Amino acid sequence: MIKVYILRSLVDGRYYVGMTEDEIRRLKEHNRGKMKSTKGYRPWEMLEVEVYETRVQARIREKYLKSGIGKEYIKGKWSRSSIG
Repeated sequence: MIKVYILRSLVDGRYYVGMTEDEIRRLKEHNRGKMKSTKGYRPWEMLEVEVYETRVQARIREKYLKSGIGKEYIKGKWSRSSIG
């Protein structure tokens, strides 16, 4: 199973979307600063994990979430202002 995950920085609220087989390990890597693109915005929290049977399905979803409309979807669903 391949998973698409959404993270949020606890520093500035930015979002990050990625793909992995082990989301727990991946979150730890992000929070340890092993990923250049997320290192400066630690710590990160896991917001959502979606499970897909194939890498192709997961990649399609990841690309959507990284697109302009996908970013709007994430902001609409997870923005702090929309949480009660």
